[in-house]
Amino acid sequence: MMHAYRSHTCADLKKSNVGDTVRLSGWVHRVRDHGGILFIDLRDHFGVTQVLCDPDSPVFAEIEKVRSECCIRLDGEVKARDEGLINAKIPTGEVEVFIRDMEVLGEAKELPLIVFGDQEYPEETRLRYRYLDLRREVMQDNMKLRSDVVSSIRRRMWDMDFREYQTPIITASSPEGARDFLVPSRLHPGKFYALPQAPQLFKQLIMVSGFDKYFQIAPCFRDEDPRADRSPTDFYQLDLEMSFVEQQ
Repeated sequence: MMHAYRSHTCADLKKSNVGDTVRLSGWVHRVRDHGGILFIDLRDHFGVTQVLCDPDSPVFAEIEKVRSECCIRLDGEVKARDEGLINAKIPTGEVEVFIRDMEVLGEAKELPLIVFGDQEYPEETRLRYRYLDLRREVMQDNMKLRSDVVSSIRRRMWDMDFREYQTPIITASSPEGARDFLVPSRLHPGKFYALPQAPQLFKQLIMVSGFDKYFQIAPCFRDEDPRADRSPTDFYQLDLEMSFVEQQ
């Protein structure tokens, strides 16, 4: 029995899948009408697959109503593209899927921010419609890169016998280089907790407790003016400590 939403991702299909019946789910990246045949670039987190629908399809009328950034689920048959229509720029460029069934999972209205392309938008627009901004390829690549960097840091620290420990977020105020963000206490009216500017006190507590090597991808909260390389409210940093070492 086929999965309710997909048998493959939008980066999976190859020439070896020609003739297969597949199910894909994703967002409509672009719609093109070529002489009555509708072509859709279907996008998910992994890539893009070209799907198409001709007037003989039982869902042609429904496909005509689909617009950019609609979320859809479709079933169809994988076919090889003609030699002159192969798109070598994408992993699925040798094939396309002929739509036989389609379900709209999430409709989309006219967009205030276009997802495909390299258009620039004011920061206020990007933040207001962040869920659209994060769908753009450059933002997806940035998020993936950040995840890869954090993963690489963790692997390297573990390889050097560091252990990762998380320190508290709600704490007392401590002297640092910037102003604290304060959180009012429900149990103690008139008193406040502080969000940590850095895990300084807690990591020192860890080290004097006998742990040898500590690290953390630590969230830091500072009420300071904006900088070019960080958010004006919070950021993450690699925080580490070692026992019984000398500087070289």
